[in-house]
Amino acid sequence: MRQFFKSILLAFCFALFAQGAALAADHATAQEATDMIKKVIAYYKANGPEKTYAAVNDPKGQFIYKDLYVFAGTVKPGGVTLAHGGNPKLLGKPLGEMRDGDGKFFVKEINAVAGNKEGKGWVDYKWVNPVTKALEPKSTYVERVDDIYFACGIYK
Repeated sequence: MRQFFKSILLAFCFALFAQGAALAADHATAQEATDMIKKVIAYYKANGPEKTYAAVNDPKGQFIYKDLYVFAGTVKPGGVTLAHGGNPKLLGKPLGEMRDGDGKFFVKEINAVAGNKEGKGWVDYKWVNPVTKALEPKSTYVERVDDIYFACGIYK
């Protein structure tokens, strides 16, 4: 009987480990996020803004991968969302006053990073993961092109 319970416990632990490994595999890496931004910027330069925004907004398109999605906005305080692969309800809205789960004005920080001399960098905040539907820590890579930014973040 004791051996039976050990076997059950071992099987349960293995199942938990396997589930955790599967969830970790679904989380994209920082390198995958920066690669996605390089890809969308190349697409933007080759195809222009309207075609790029449509591609970013496509929920089954090339700018959705694992839990990654791209979003874009104007680089100015109170600028509007031009494309959003994770939440189409945000399109055309000025998000400068939006706060994360901790009250942080993260869109203002995204605009500040996009507007700095380098025009790129990382911003940390909390956001709802569209895959898990949970509020999670997120780190987003932002890069400016012309007067807009493209961003893509990883959930931690």
